[in-house]
Amino acid sequence: MSEFFTEDLLQWYRHEKRDLPWRRTDDPYKIWISEIMLQQTRVDTVIPYYNRFVDVFPTVHDLADAGQQQVLKLWEGLGYYSRGRNLHQAAKTVVSDFDGVLPATHDEISKLKGVGPYTSAAILSIAFQKPYAVVDGNVIRVLTRYFGIKEDIRSSKVKNRVQELADELISPDSPGDYNQAVMELGAMVCTPKNPDCNKCPVSSGCVAYNSAQTDIIPYKSPAKKIPHHQIAVGLIVNGNSELLIALRPNNVMLGGLWEFPGGKSQSGESLHQTVTRELNEELGVEVEVFEKYRQLKHAYSHFKITLHAYWCRITEGDPQPRSSMELKWVTLNEIDDYPFPKANKTLIEGLQSLNDSELKRFLV
Repeated sequence: MSEFFTEDLLQWYRHEKRDLPWRRTDDPYKIWISEIMLQQTRVDTVIPYYNRFVDVFPTVHDLADAGQQQVLKLWEGLGYYSRGRNLHQAAKTVVSDFDGVLPATHDEISKLKGVGPYTSAAILSIAFQKPYAVVDGNVIRVLTRYFGIKEDIRSSKVKNRVQELADELISPDSPGDYNQAVMELGAMVCTPKNPDCNKCPVSSGCVAYNSAQTDIIPYKSPAKKIPHHQIAVGLIVNGNSELLIALRPNNVMLGGLWEFPGGKSQSGESLHQTVTRELNEELGVEVEVFEKYRQLKHAYSHFKITLHAYWCRITEGDPQPRSSMELKWVTLNEIDDYPFPKANKTLIEGLQSLNDSELKRFLV
């Protein structure tokens, strides 16, 4: 059964595969870039980022020589920013330790920052035609349906079983095409809801299809409730109509990005109190908090936030980077040069519609 699965899948892929920019190259560096960007991110979202990135950094030497801020600015909006930081560091390693050539062995490539089991298998198979099978959400869905695996896909037992099946199914002659084919099938045909089984090249052997169980396979136990945090930040303006921004440390979430200073509201604390406390802790200043400028909602992978931005005026002290790597005063014309998280970026887009007199209502 597995022999026909692989042959039929490869034949389908070679006729039906999408024309994607990273499929038009055999450059291991560019394949690596695409695989990092595609982690937990939709193909349509990745395409423009990938094209811009390889235009600016056409070789691993170009990426290694770049500054982190330039890399993160190109990554801005793509999310999961540790991917960009790790990719940048790994490029430096490739240049310094491997003479600018991406390593083609599992042990060596797995030592690069940001390259885990899935990414190493994808790069080795697609770029170097080595028979390492990938397992992601698409692969899990295809194989659990095809083999009728009904257990919880969150369990390590099921994940290990799927990996074993993937290892058995992979084509030794075309491992890169096979891995892309099974992921393509999951993305385009064997979708989570309403799979188009009539277009599936392997439906004749699919247990879920033949037993009308595609709506219950794969089974995934309910996720834990996602927490929701209230975040309050301060908008501080100086006499030059410049706003104060802070650079997040590299070792925290959204590290290497800039933000408006502030933080999470504590239990029993008003949002005004949050801003006052956070700016004192982060900047070493006392502030007067004025009106709210805007609030907006944003969702991350494991939690959600409501971001509240308040106009503030410093009443005592000079701002110091107590919890950030650096502070800067920037004009709204300059602020686009700095990489920001998406929620802060949304605030900036509104602020850029204000004129100097509106900004100077709340001077330092």
